[in-house]
Amino acid sequence: MEYLVLALVAFGASLLTFFSGFGLGTLLLPVFAVFFPVDIAIALTGLVHFLNNIFKLILIGRHAERHIVLDFGIPSVGGAFAGAWFLLYLSDIEPLATYILGGHIFYVTPVKLIIAILMAVFALFEIVPSLTKLQAAPRYLPLGGLISGFFGGLSGHQGALRSAFLMRCNLGKETFIATGVFVACFVDITRLAVYSRHGFGEGIEANAGLLACSVLAAFAGAWLGSRLLNKITLGALHTSVAVAILLMALALGAGWI
Repeated sequence: MEYLVLALVAFGASLLTFFSGFGLGTLLLPVFAVFFPVDIAIALTGLVHFLNNIFKLILIGRHAERHIVLDFGIPSVGGAFAGAWFLLYLSDIEPLATYILGGHIFYVTPVKLIIAILMAVFALFEIVPSLTKLQAAPRYLPLGGLISGFFGGLSGHQGALRSAFLMRCNLGKETFIATGVFVACFVDITRLAVYSRHGFGEGIEANAGLLACSVLAAFAGAWLGSRLLNKITLGALHTSVAVAILLMALALGAGWI
């Protein structure tokens, strides 16, 4: 059942990233967090995210705007390094609270609470009008790379902030997506390097089968998304997914998952 659920979610999430605004990591993380400890879920999501983005580069990478990739992507590496180290720090802190509900013991840990808050905030970025329209002038691209890289390293949530800083760069749809994919790869390489040096690699190796299934499903979703890029809009589904993420964030923060 785990293989089927994760494969379906990976396929659907990868497909949605082409025209919904949500990043693959934003959609995959809540589901991985149901099956794995949250720090391992972030690492697994990060690897799927990275491999899927490499596949996307093969499909549409030629459309990327090189100078924006460098101006935004290089600072994002420093931000991702700091964010990944902060995740490691949070993972070692003892639970903040413990409580019993329905005969079960639940733990509210700092890492789950912080990730839950980020999940909720970035879901709101997708459905609150004032946040969805948030944009920054092109001169702030290096700052945007640093900030989005930090959150990418911490939890994988980088797409919404990256979009806010790239929207004013007057990029076409394919160029916008390809440029963002290049930057996301910078962040993923950095955070995965940090994760792998601190035991997260063992969690990835122990779940290699699930990971391979998710990656292949994500590739299929990316391939289909590239074919439908200019043909589909999913406004209603977009809102429904955001609400589902908010509910998952509540469950994670409360220690229920």
